Amino acid sequence: MIADILKQACKRVYSKTQGLAGTARANRQMGRGAGGDVSRRIDLIAEKTVIDTIRRRGIDATIIGEECGRIEGKRGYIIMDAIDGTTNAVRGIPFYCCSIAYATDFRLSTVTDAAIIDLARGDLYYASSGKDAFLNGRRISAKKESPPDPTIGINVSGVKPAIIERLAPIIAEADHTRQFGANALEMCFLARGFLDAYIDLRNKIRPTDIAAGYLIAKEAGAWVYSADGSELESDLDVKTKLSYIVVANDRMRQQLAALF
Repeated sequence: MIADILKQACKRVYSKTQGLAGTARANRQMGRGAGGDVSRRIDLIAEKTVIDTIRRRGIDATIIGEECGRIEGKRGYIIMDAIDGTTNAVRGIPFYCCSIAYATDFRLSTVTDAAIIDLARGDLYYASSGKDAFLNGRRISAKKESPPDPTIGINVSGVKPAIIERLAPIIAEADHTRQFGANALEMCFLARGFLDAYIDLRNKIRPTDIAAGYLIAKEAGAWVYSADGSELESDLDVKTKLSYIVVANDRMRQQLAALF
């Protein structure tokens, strides 16, 4: 039931935001959200749509979002980034998404259901704990074997020079690196086999950005871990900042470990 409601909320955001990307209306500044970033009109439209859908369907969970902060509920947690990739959205770059997850407790590891919709294409990714990951009704899987020339996503926006130095061996070794501008959707791209690894060591990403992508990637068979190599874990507070790495398979994990 929860999974269906998350999917419905994603679809409603897709419907509500069609035609907005790249417009002055989408880009209008509406103050700052709870996470500290500037809120754009498209962010608020999408977030209100998610909240309205969740409440209308009778889910009385605590809602955690980058714009709204925390709206108290009685049972469970909805963790969302209603527009992940806002800069892309307001500029009309077709790579941004709505990301929603449900957790039973205030920890990333307790996420049980997730849905992410590619708002430029309408592709719907979703997963429930122990039930695999899906794209538009079709089961998806991260690559079981990495090719000799892997494609690696790396987020280097606003990265400190020391982190660039740490990433330099990977950038030098990898013939194919990519940065698209929406972490949640990039994790979905890894989950469906487009990327072999995804790296974000900036300590800038919030749990709201990745809670849904975390479950979808894991249910697709990927590994999600922190910068020190341990399994990724975090609270779900909108102020928390993370670094993390996602790999499609163990061989890719070993290859990256050798380069760090």
